[in-house]
Amino acid sequence: MLSSIPISAIRAFEAAARTGSFRDAASELHLTPSAVSHAIRKLESAMSTTLFERSARSIRLTPAGQNLMRHAGAAFDNLRRGIEEVAGRGPQLLRVHCAPSFAAQWLAPRLAQFLAAEPRLEVRLAASTEYARFGNDDFDLDIVYGQPRSDALEIIPLGEETVTPLCTPALAKRIRKPKDLFGQVLIRSEVKQVQWHQWFAANGLESPAIHGMRFDRSFLAIAMASSGLGVTLESTRLAEREIETGRLVAPLAGRAIDVRYVGHHLVFPRANRQRRAVRAFADWIMSELDRTTTRS
Repeated sequence: MLSSIPISAIRAFEAAARTGSFRDAASELHLTPSAVSHAIRKLESAMSTTLFERSARSIRLTPAGQNLMRHAGAAFDNLRRGIEEVAGRGPQLLRVHCAPSFAAQWLAPRLAQFLAAEPRLEVRLAASTEYARFGNDDFDLDIVYGQPRSDALEIIPLGEETVTPLCTPALAKRIRKPKDLFGQVLIRSEVKQVQWHQWFAANGLESPAIHGMRFDRSFLAIAMASSGLGVTLESTRLAEREIETGRLVAPLAGRAIDVRYVGHHLVFPRANRQRRAVRAFADWIMSELDRTTTRS
């Protein structure tokens, strides 16, 4: 029977079963959804069995489909690993897109550690506020700020961040309680999801009129606060290096309520989770976040 079944039909079945979608399978295989559906219909006909239960909006494996997927999935996984091993004798390129401040403040300083642990990988890092468009195959994964906009992606939240007022040690001497911020220059990052009025509200205060400096990137707000311009409301994760070196301190640590939220997500097409390079990067970044969170 195997000789009478096109391998392309089994490949279409495996992709659809793994992604849970004819559309996602089609995108991965560079086919149309109707071509994937047709290939699977032919496979079902050749095997005289139904592999998927179909509805208007979803597909679900039948018991026969689940049985076949156990074998087909393992076979394609082995094939992928073999191809990666044979084709990966030279460096393998991992194309990473990232939100600018996360790239500059957190990711870029750590990339040497990742590359040391994965000497067979090369990383091309691009940063912008636009989300990566995976349809044109320019990037393998993206670290986005805010909520990802597509349900067709693998989405991994990168943990909670603590947002608190930060300033130089000299300026911190004048700030003993939240109301002391009223007389300071308050630096704003315009694209930040947590703004000063939210922080003041969390601490039972009405936000003052803020006439301080505005920036469109967190790394600029952090740099200006480090220079002594004023107080910025920022993520301690993004300001990690400045805090560790003593250029910035949290003057109200233990004296005020901080805001915690999930700001960043790692996203990539579901088909990419089969790639060893993507899995290695995802595992590394989660391990690094766990390590730094435990240390702090």
